[in-house]
Amino acid sequence: MRCLLINPEFPDTFWSFRHAISFTRRKTALPPLGLLTMAALLPAQWPMRLVDLNIRPLSEADLAWAELVFIGAMSVQRDSALHAIERCKTAGLRVVGGGPLFTMEPELFPAVDHLVLGEAELSLAPFLADLEAGTARRMYHPTGFADLVHSPLPLWELAELDGYMTASIQSSRGCPFDCDFCNVTSLLGRKPRQKTTAQVLAELDRLWDLGWRKGVFFVDDNFIGNRPRILRDLLPALVDWRMNGPSGQPRKGMPFNTQVSINLADDATLMALMAAAGFDTVFIGLETPEDDALAECGKRQNTGRDMVADTQRIQRAGMQVQGGFIVGFDNDSPGVFQRQIDLIQRSGIVTAMVGLLQAPPGTRLHARMRAAGRILSEDYGNNVDGRTNILPLVASDALRDNYRALMLHLYKPKVYYARVRTFLREMKRPSVRAPLDLDRGTAFLRSLWRLGVLGRERFHFWRLLRWTLFHRPRSMQLAVTLAIYGHHFRRVCDTHLRA
Repeated sequence: MRCLLINPEFPDTFWSFRHAISFTRRKTALPPLGLLTMAALLPAQWPMRLVDLNIRPLSEADLAWAELVFIGAMSVQRDSALHAIERCKTAGLRVVGGGPLFTMEPELFPAVDHLVLGEAELSLAPFLADLEAGTARRMYHPTGFADLVHSPLPLWELAELDGYMTASIQSSRGCPFDCDFCNVTSLLGRKPRQKTTAQVLAELDRLWDLGWRKGVFFVDDNFIGNRPRILRDLLPALVDWRMNGPSGQPRKGMPFNTQVSINLADDATLMALMAAAGFDTVFIGLETPEDDALAECGKRQNTGRDMVADTQRIQRAGMQVQGGFIVGFDNDSPGVFQRQIDLIQRSGIVTAMVGLLQAPPGTRLHARMRAAGRILSEDYGNNVDGRTNILPLVASDALRDNYRALMLHLYKPKVYYARVRTFLREMKRPSVRAPLDLDRGTAFLRSLWRLGVLGRERFHFWRLLRWTLFHRPRSMQLAVTLAIYGHHFRRVCDTHLRA
């Protein structure tokens, strides 16, 4: 059976990096790891074709070729997914939906023929068996969680890897914490489940054999969720993998990034091992400097901490901290907006995603807000566009105006470039870097023109390059990358917040 796999388009959001990627020859940020993993669970004899709508449009020839369509998506891809479903149904195709979007909101997709929900390692096999027998049901949603020992090697060869900025793999699922606004635990559980170290190395080997040398994003919900295991097994193996390449020489390139919790800052050994393994960036949900709001959302791991000092410890260990922040908690003080600015500027968190509090379906927050009659609409998925699906306790206009002012201030060129310099002063230069290739050369040359000549930030851009040349010359490539990121963030703010 000819299977068409469709990854819907991501809108222009903070994490799309669309305007930064435009400086390179690449087209989008990440390949659809969920679809590629699911594809490896399909019968090997079935012809398969991936259409990533972030890479190229869905053609009539694709629809004419297909016999069965699988669409996997996250909530932020909802609009594109609905359009793809409509086109497939118009073409008379049977459509299967899966992934977080369909799992959390199956009622929104009456046109989908089959909903294969939850983790594909559990739900796909029963569907395929029934499909072969001619008795396929509309919905498959098994209970429990998958043993990742049985998760297959993703079929990266289906993807046009040259179109992506970063590859992705997954070593674990689940998070030991239970923040009430996060749907990770409802989707994947509180007990982290791991692939074997051999599985992780096999995935890295496959990417390496395909010629991949750019960054690799470990998409784990919390990479350090099972700290003893990664300290004992995975990280030493990753260090060995990096130091002993196929020819016995250290592997160059392929830096890693991932998501962790703030308690990484408490463990110097863990930070050193991660840096040695090649991790140069970590995303941390810092959320807010206000303990009352942290207590409200159940973010106990963040309470009572000096977040500036924690961030500096991690960056001095050689890993850039990207931060997630939230405003709009019931317990926010009137001064929270300025406190967020102060935290972000003092810590030198260049990539600071500040969003209005959202209540995704399936979360404890959503249940609490629904019980209180405070859910306004479905989850938007994009929490940096100035909207929320929660009725706030404060006046909605005041919340939106303060949020808008916060974001426009953070990404004002003078403020943003000051944050870049603070970061470069603190950051220990990573031992592993992506190679200086044609993409980076192209991005550098385009930045000179687009940022240094045409951009409204041109004065600050040249000032940063001059400062870096004299104070951190070996970080020039990173400084230019961050300048390009700033261009993207300002474009996103202009699109969503200036109107």
